[in-house]
Formats: sequence, C-alpha cells, structure tokens
Amino acid sequence: MIYKVFYQETKDRSPRREQTKALYLDIDAKDELEGRIKARQIVEEKTPYNIELVELLSDKHLEYEKETGAFELTEF
Repeated sequence: MIYKVFYQETKDRSPRREQTKALYLDIDAKDELEGRIKARQIVEEKTPYNIELVELLSDKHLEYEKETGAFELTEF
C-alpha cells in the first residue's frame, strides 16, 4: 500500500500550509490503520519532521500523483 505523508521539515516552528511537503512510502500492512501507524513510526525514527497527516492513496489518486510528476517513493 502506498501512503502519502504530509510533513513540515522542522518541529521548531509553527506549521504553515505553504511549507507543507509530502513524501510517499510503500508500506506492507494488513490494513489501513496498521499502515498509517508504520508509516508514522518510520518517518519519526528516520527524520526530524513534524508529521501532519498520513493518507492511504487510492488507485486513482496514485495514478494522478504519477501523472503530475510529484510521485517518487522514499526509502529509508
């Protein structure tokens, strides 16, 4: 399952919508909730990012992300 993680690069400042970034993770999970938890844990362990939202991408949403050129899987 592919998850999109919205984050701010630092926890030191108040979040601003204009500075929100995203990364994509391929998570092996038995359900959506487990995948969200795993994605959050991985990003928290490997980065100093302030996570705002973890979202499971539907097939249509994933295709859209690929078409716009924004899609690139992140590996830690």
